[in-house]
Amino acid sequence: MDYPSLAAVAAVARTGSFDAAAQTLGVTPSAVSQRVKGLEERLGAPLIVRGSPCTATEAGVRLCAHFNQVALLEHDLLTDEPGWSGTVDAGPPSLRIALNADSLATWFPAAAVRFASTGAATLDLMLDDEAHTAERLRTGQVLAAVTTTGKAIQGCRTTPLGALRYRATASAAYCARHFPHRVTPDTLALAPVLRFDARDALQDRWMTQKFGAPVAAPTHQAPSTQAFLDLTLAGLAWSMTPEPLAAPLIAQGELIDLDPAVFVDVPLFWRRPRLSSRLIAALTQAVRDAATQQLAPL
Repeated sequence: MDYPSLAAVAAVARTGSFDAAAQTLGVTPSAVSQRVKGLEERLGAPLIVRGSPCTATEAGVRLCAHFNQVALLEHDLLTDEPGWSGTVDAGPPSLRIALNADSLATWFPAAAVRFASTGAATLDLMLDDEAHTAERLRTGQVLAAVTTTGKAIQGCRTTPLGALRYRATASAAYCARHFPHRVTPDTLALAPVLRFDARDALQDRWMTQKFGAPVAAPTHQAPSTQAFLDLTLAGLAWSMTPEPLAAPLIAQGELIDLDPAVFVDVPLFWRRPRLSSRLIAALTQAVRDAATQQLAPL
């Protein structure tokens, strides 16, 4: 493999443009273009879809995944032999991780800080629904992922992390308006509910546990964990709030748990390649430590 050309393809796919890739690699945009084009001609396949932003083709994604794993192995080798020079990017490698927004807003920062304190690598975090991050890993778009499935993926290891617990919450003013006596299917049908996006089914799961079936109701959407919490506190709707965020607000009386006996646990798993990389091992340990401290046991 022509690794300088592979580095160019990976940089364009990661940054979304030839100019940004050139800045990352310390060469001219023309040099990046020539390297990408030359590799495409040698392989007889397009690797980058030129656009705004530029994206990798299916073949490009596979090559980027290969390049990223080689970069990790080379990092270990050059760490042991500091007098040697490498063929991959200069500087610390960047580990691209897929995870959901609620993990990023709750337990994952502790893992990121612990891992990044060594300065050995940087993190490139890609947000996606936790049920879809496994696909990012399978297609080679990321090196590791937080997922909700433990189903085997070829070439990957899986570690159970625990469960992120969700509570059905609303502000006191909202409860006074919509649930003056108690929460029932009839009152829920008239009470606005807040969802993260169209794929968010946590509210339906909570209602099914409590009443045996979900209840259709006016629905707002807010694809941001912080905005989600702020809108719930403001009284726009009731919502499913991650327990690490909800617990202190419930204790302070700013949020009300609609039924403390009913909650939804979302199991989380850590998926990474079967690669003997010290960086991946260190990140995995940091993730496991943070999860043990902040997630509910499976």
